[in-house]
Amino acid sequence: MEVDAAEPISHTLQARFVSDTGEEAGPPLDLPINVTKEQLGLICNALLKNEEQTPYLFFVHDEEIKQSIQETLDQKKLNVEDVLDIVYQPQAVFRVRPVTRCTSTMPGHAEAVVSLAFSPNSVHLASGSGDKTLRLWDLNTETPHYTCVGHRQWVMCVAWSPDSLKVASACKAGEIRIWCPDTGKQLGRPLVGHKKWISCLAWEPYHRNVDCRFLASAGNDNDARIWDVVLGTCVRVIAGHTAPVTAVRWGGTGLLYTSSRDRTIKMWRAEDGVLCKTFTGHAHWVNNLALNTDYVLRTGPFHPVMDKTRMYGVAEGDKTALRQMALERFEQVCPDGVESFVSCSDDFTLYLWRSNQKQFITRMTGHQNVVNDVRYSPDVKLIASASFDKSVRLWRASDGAFICALRGHVQAVYTVAWSADSRLVLSGSKDSTLKVWSVKERKLAQELPGHADEVYGVDWAPDGSRVASGGKDKVLKLWAY
Repeated sequence: MEVDAAEPISHTLQARFVSDTGEEAGPPLDLPINVTKEQLGLICNALLKNEEQTPYLFFVHDEEIKQSIQETLDQKKLNVEDVLDIVYQPQAVFRVRPVTRCTSTMPGHAEAVVSLAFSPNSVHLASGSGDKTLRLWDLNTETPHYTCVGHRQWVMCVAWSPDSLKVASACKAGEIRIWCPDTGKQLGRPLVGHKKWISCLAWEPYHRNVDCRFLASAGNDNDARIWDVVLGTCVRVIAGHTAPVTAVRWGGTGLLYTSSRDRTIKMWRAEDGVLCKTFTGHAHWVNNLALNTDYVLRTGPFHPVMDKTRMYGVAEGDKTALRQMALERFEQVCPDGVESFVSCSDDFTLYLWRSNQKQFITRMTGHQNVVNDVRYSPDVKLIASASFDKSVRLWRASDGAFICALRGHVQAVYTVAWSADSRLVLSGSKDSTLKVWSVKERKLAQELPGHADEVYGVDWAPDGSRVASGGKDKVLKLWAY
């Protein structure tokens, strides 16, 4: 790329490409000041010796380069005599299109749909309801598949095992039942021991146990429990919270994280239930928490953009190879074995933490009401939070810096979900609508009306193919582009 000799020397600058984790892609280069984003992409791919062109975003001092360096420099009035660090961020190679229409409205539940989730391989969908049933839905025909009965109270939460071969449901009576999605039959006996209702479930990650045998649960009796779902027994009772537990996460290094209405988050060793740390700071109930590894642990060996030759080269049932793929994905997100997590609370704030530090990294303020839900983007660059102040807020995952507020809902926002390519955020609200937001443009991409009442649960299939929603109107809706 030559610079016109007649141009004054100030029309070039020295720049180096630096990854968002701080590694330099090569030595400083002389670049024309009017080099475009597309040209930067070619240079970056060449420096990194990428065989296939990877799309990148480029930033100078946290400002995205949208057209050229010159425009960004003009805006920021930066000193072009210094070596300029151009931070590059790889983008997902595949794109998830915004869902635009409802493909099915699926009645069947006799009460509100309280929770729903796609399986990690995106083949199945399960929903739990106030009618005491778990329902499994056929995603090919978009019709009810199985109605799983046995619970004596409202089904409060559902959770898929990382191998997609089992789904757990837990109810207000404190019972957990495990189901086979292919037959709708209950596997083993109910898991009984909790004295009050169960509000959250988490399976042991695939790379730690390919048989997906262990499940953690927690709820209103202040305890967490670990179950062996094969033997149908409680392996461990984890007691220490002094108020109901609102969320449980099973991390990739063998740690359990629990949040509670006692205003604390606790971190436990899953193998023996020993308390490792108590994280304090919130002034009110902690409603939820999210790990930066949630997405890779949820999808395990099922990665929508996993090298397909590797995926299809794995013999069915070759758990060793699948475990290795799941472990590699975990280590990419968490190379040092230190997980980050974020908590949200009734005190209107979020806190960002790291598992190896007792002190919070930052306190994230700006919401004007209860913060009910929080999620890391699959690429672990962003955090989305949902609040009763009718807004969704985006934050930078590395340091918790506020990015923008997404406004448009006219009632409390209950829940959020990310598309697999991290470009879109979905929100479900008390106002009976879902909304799809464009992260890049920081604005509403699609309004999805159709529910007759409050939306309690939303999920975006891990492969990006469709969205499911459910709520007070007792119906499940599927949405596609």
